[in-house]
Amino acid sequence: ANCLQQKHKIMTCGNGGSAEQAQHFSSEMINRFEKERQALAAIALTTDSSTLTSIANDYTFDKIFSRQIQALGQEGDILLALSTSGNSPNVLKAIEAAHLQNMQIILLSGRDGGKAAQSADIEIRVPSQSTARIQEVHLLIIHSLCDIIDQMFTQNQ
Repeated sequence: ANCLQQKHKIMTCGNGGSAEQAQHFSSEMINRFEKERQALAAIALTTDSSTLTSIANDYTFDKIFSRQIQALGQEGDILLALSTSGNSPNVLKAIEAAHLQNMQIILLSGRDGGKAAQSADIEIRVPSQSTARIQEVHLLIIHSLCDIIDQMFTQNQ
């Protein structure tokens, strides 16, 4: 919420179901969650098929998020990375790129947190081995974050 109040943005990424949840969070920021409030800056790095496929084709799939962060990320922005294993190579490279841009990294992870847990500024881990259970709790966390942000942006209305 502080990042958004300072006119910075939140960039999100993940694979498979985590990609869907990254997009879900971004859409709740740009549109609204439960309360009427201003549109907030968020970008899901999982949605531009031309960008994703050109990066994967010209470089490697591992760079689909990091190249976007290099182009769009700025100091003060946040990367919200979702990975049930914490070991997805493209998410790990996204975290590296975000650090180089002086962005803060928030990781939603599962299992033992994987390699990503060592690089995140804030990790929220669901200590389960079940991908389905991890993703269910990640959705609850995303909705909780959206609710907190809604509260902060509607206090003075």
